[in-house]
Amino acid sequence: MPADPAPDYFTSAYDQYCELVSTLSSPESQGWEHGEVERNINTFGTELLRRLFQGYLEQRYAKESYQSEVFGSDGEARPHRRKQTERQLETLFGEVVVTRVGYSTQTLGVSALYPSDGQLNLPTDKYSDELRRRVAEEASKVSFSETSSTIAKTTGGAVGKRQCEEVTVKVAQDFEAFYAQRSGQTTAGRDDLLVLTTDGKGIVMHSADLRPATAKAAEKSTQSHQVRLSPGQKRQRKRMATVASVYHVPRYERCAEEIIGEAREPPQRPAIRDKRVWASVEQDAKSVIASTFAEALRRDPQQQREWVILVDGEPHQLKTLKAMAKQKSLQVTLVLDFIHVLEYVWKAAFCFCPVGSPEAHTWVQERALRILKGQASDVAAGIRRSATLRKLSAKAREKADTCADYLLKYRPYLRYDHYLEQGYPIASGIIEGACRHLVSDRMDITGARWRLDRAEAVLRIRALRASHDFDDYWQFHKLQEFKRNHLSNFQDPERLLFA
Repeated sequence: MPADPAPDYFTSAYDQYCELVSTLSSPESQGWEHGEVERNINTFGTELLRRLFQGYLEQRYAKESYQSEVFGSDGEARPHRRKQTERQLETLFGEVVVTRVGYSTQTLGVSALYPSDGQLNLPTDKYSDELRRRVAEEASKVSFSETSSTIAKTTGGAVGKRQCEEVTVKVAQDFEAFYAQRSGQTTAGRDDLLVLTTDGKGIVMHSADLRPATAKAAEKSTQSHQVRLSPGQKRQRKRMATVASVYHVPRYERCAEEIIGEAREPPQRPAIRDKRVWASVEQDAKSVIASTFAEALRRDPQQQREWVILVDGEPHQLKTLKAMAKQKSLQVTLVLDFIHVLEYVWKAAFCFCPVGSPEAHTWVQERALRILKGQASDVAAGIRRSATLRKLSAKAREKADTCADYLLKYRPYLRYDHYLEQGYPIASGIIEGACRHLVSDRMDITGARWRLDRAEAVLRIRALRASHDFDDYWQFHKLQEFKRNHLSNFQDPERLLFA
């Protein structure tokens, strides 16, 4: 008798292709609008791709070689060979079945091992590599419910809302390790400045994930019988996320009149390079600031560049930055964000001029120009003197005194004449944008209350994408998954997984 023909593992896929061609060639299809053609090709095509994937897996199983002995990392032998063991894999094209050979023992508590799972680098759950990536990227942009819906609409896969959350947390788990192992290579020039900056932004959290002091305040406010909050009151439902950025920028020399006034056109602002932004709601501010210095030291371990740290004047942030720079014996220049200074000057202006008046604008412009010329102390003295000469009451001059106090308190960081001459940045637009993009645009969804691990995972994925590091991170993450899920399971992984 003739031998049975070799199985064709892609027959089912070919049948699906023929059916699609037949459908597109049918008389009925000739009257379709292009959208209907699109939908049919997408539906048939997705199933075609799923069958191709399934055929590939069946072909691979047919060629799988049997192992004579398999030892786990626990030293236990798995002498029993189990053929045709199956597991499901949810992919971008739909669900496929992975068939492989398992190796087990009768010893209780000793799990079976599957060498081909390692060769395919299969996940421990049912969701494929590319589906996991798609979920993580979508979840960094929209809610988990919408992510689940988008996956269902745009792929052949299906991932529930809770599973979207769990997958995103797993995908983000190698964030710290990824940046810790990166080299400090940079495209910046030797004379470029190295700029560090941090800020904070609150995220509404589930009560179980608030920090202790906030949780106590929240519990107290919950017990209150107030119908509504009084002005200035807060619900005590937020946990502070610390946002950080490190980047390089060429020097940008200019004078005060190019910022305040109409003397002449300022030169073109140079582009920043190698920008990395990130945020953490899980770590405290001190830990994030420590990682900011670590990132800067990876880039410039010998401190061959000038380091500029942009601050907003928050006392704890400033104290931590100064202490850490001193501890690491780093020469840094602290620059107070000029935009924050302007906010105080504007509030002071309304003690002397009507709100929205041209006089208020002129008053602010004159004093801002003097501050940029390094005369912050003189401006503070002049504001106090004006309030006294006008015989303003304590209440009426309160904002003016606050502004003067602020200028005097932070005058070591208001040397804007020197900063402009040296080409330093004086405004923290980068970190303000990072707060908005990393935190506000995704975390401030109306009604959302975040669990800590979910919030941290989304912040990490958004940070990777904003820093253009996600593709590199994904390759690193897959390698870590391989080590965690497969390499660590075998006593002799090279013989079994790299055969």
